[in-house]
Amino acid sequence: RFRESGTISVRKGQGRKTILDARDLRALKRHCTTNRNATVKEITEWAQEYFQKPLSVNTIHRAIRRCQLKLYSAKKKPFLSKIHKLRRFHWARDHLKWSVAKWKTVLWSDESRFEVLFGNLGRHVIWTKEDKDNPSCYQRSVQNPASLMVWGCMSACGMGSLHVWKGSINAEKYIQVLEQHMLPSRRHLFQGRPCIFQQDNARPHSASITTSWLRRRRIRVLKWPVCSPDLSPIENIWRIIKRKVGNEGPRRLNS
Repeated sequence: RFRESGTISVRKGQGRKTILDARDLRALKRHCTTNRNATVKEITEWAQEYFQKPLSVNTIHRAIRRCQLKLYSAKKKPFLSKIHKLRRFHWARDHLKWSVAKWKTVLWSDESRFEVLFGNLGRHVIWTKEDKDNPSCYQRSVQNPASLMVWGCMSACGMGSLHVWKGSINAEKYIQVLEQHMLPSRRHLFQGRPCIFQQDNARPHSASITTSWLRRRRIRVLKWPVCSPDLSPIENIWRIIKRKVGNEGPRRLNS
């Protein structure tokens, strides 16, 4: 090559041609971004028929990377139907003009699960490619970890009480929590001033005996859209508490 051209550099146009050109890659990228749940095998089958070329799964996998696309595990999110989204929109619109003073009258409540040993929060790790199989870089998990449920409430005035129990909860037990913890917290935080009680739409909360109990006590309840935990500020409190619990590393429920 040096005697012929005076250089050892590969001449332009030499070497094996790629089976998919730039136009093909643009079509592949459009297909991938409009069919985000398709597997590489399904994309390969589509590409073989669309391009009329003998394409392998490995070829398509490399082509996807050339399109600057990556395969990720889908994040888990609650399913929202069109009705759910519409109700969330209406809720946001109806409360858009609430003043800060009115939001301060809300008593926010929620339950959350706390796991021992490894905690509930996923952790980020720093690693190199060579460290990917290092056990210290794994996110550890166990089957059926020991856990506790915690009910809590809060308002702009401060934090209410916490109630801890093991296992699940039904409407009857939930009413006991309201009687023994929500009512005292409401009296302490609001000192007899009017307030609005917030809870999500979990079955124990929306059960007929629960709604009847709230109605008999003339407790005003904030109407809440389904599948909307992200709307409640108490979710941020749970995350802070879980991070602190995880740092302590409790290994027993009574820790």
